[in-house]
Amino acid sequence: MLPMNKAAELTYWQKRHIEHVKNHLAKAVMDFDMISDGDRVLAAVSGGKDSLVMLDALAAFRKFKKISFHLEAIHIAVEDVPYQVNRAFLSELADKLDVPLHFVTISAGIEQRGKKAPCFVCSWHRRKALFEFAKENNFQKLALGHHRDDAVETLLINMAYHGHISSLPGKLSMFSGRMELIRPLLLLTDKDTRKYAAIKQFPKLINECPFANLTKRTTARKLMEALNEIHPKAAANIFNAMQQIDEEYLPKKQNHADV
Repeated sequence: MLPMNKAAELTYWQKRHIEHVKNHLAKAVMDFDMISDGDRVLAAVSGGKDSLVMLDALAAFRKFKKISFHLEAIHIAVEDVPYQVNRAFLSELADKLDVPLHFVTISAGIEQRGKKAPCFVCSWHRRKALFEFAKENNFQKLALGHHRDDAVETLLINMAYHGHISSLPGKLSMFSGRMELIRPLLLLTDKDTRKYAAIKQFPKLINECPFANLTKRTTARKLMEALNEIHPKAAANIFNAMQQIDEEYLPKKQNHADV
């Protein structure tokens, strides 16, 4: 992490990029109406670059006081997956940002998963733990670190594997409206968060997940890389297309009334 006394040494372009990320997070929060006055927001921090960037930029957005909200963070450790973060760094960052941080350890039962993919089982248990903690501690919003590229990859996965058009919404109501999932990084790319993390010198994970390259998302990412080679704005255009659906020009079955 960048030492406190090194902040003034950032180059003009590094400062510009930091502002770019923070401004786009603020735009996403406002455009998708993610946070309201008085909300208690819980940021899920995996320890990867995206969640760290989200936490850092959310804390900065809170200082503008455009919206008054309370921010806390949580890290879910899965004891039966050799995935490890630097807890000392997470605690140091949270203290610097004045954000209370909670550590919760769970077991995902990876060895007993049967035919289910390990990533699916791990993700399901981590999400369950996040929901339970958020509900028990009266958080109205649960912030996840998905960015624009994640949304595009999810669209491709759902179309190719499941035959329907759906992705990652900026805001999703859960539990009959008692809680909402929000994605403050939705207008940013993987390149944006990677560069921000490098400027801030956020550390990498101590141990990467061994299943990280065995998912459908990895396949979708390779496909998206190929499309970007064909057209440099492919990812941006696909993301924008999800908000500009012309149903008149899509094949659609007609419902015929009984004769």
